[in-house]
Amino acid sequence: MRHSILAVTALLALGAPLAACQTASPHETSADAAADKAAITAILDQQDTAWNAGDIDGFMQGYWQSPELRFASGGTVVRGYEKTLQRYKARYSSPEKMGKLDTHELEIVLLSDDAAVVHGRWELTRDADTPGGLFTLILRRMDGEWKIISDTTTSAD
Repeated sequence: MRHSILAVTALLALGAPLAACQTASPHETSADAAADKAAITAILDQQDTAWNAGDIDGFMQGYWQSPELRFASGGTVVRGYEKTLQRYKARYSSPEKMGKLDTHELEIVLLSDDAAVVHGRWELTRDADTPGGLFTLILRRMDGEWKIISDTTTSAD
C-alpha cells in the first residue's frame, strides 16, 4: 500500500508541471490579447511595407533601438541596433538585392502582458531568385510599444 501511495504521489508531482505547460498564460486569454496580437502583426506588416518601399530605416523601426538588441542569422550574432542596421544596409544595398518581402504564417505567443514570441516565415521575391526561411522574434512592450529585442532568422537552402 505504501508503494502505491508513493507511486501516485510521484505521478502527480511529475504530471503537474506538464499540465501547467499545456495551459495558456493568463494574458493569452485576456481581453487585451487580441489587441496585443494585432499590434504585433501591425509592426510586422509595417516592416514589410517599408522593406518593399526600399526603406531599411523604416523597416528597422520595429526593432529596439538599443546596444542590447540581438540579431542572429547565417551563423553569426550581431549585437546592437546600429550594427544590425549597418548589416542590413550592407547586405541589401540595392532594390534588386532587397526584392519584395513577405512575412507570413505568423504564430504569436503572448508570454505575459509585456513579452511575446513570434514564429513565422519570410520570403524575398527577386528577379534572380526567391530566398526564404524561418524567423523567431522576441518582443517586449516598452513605454507602451512593442519592440523586437531579439531576431533569429534562418535561411531555407
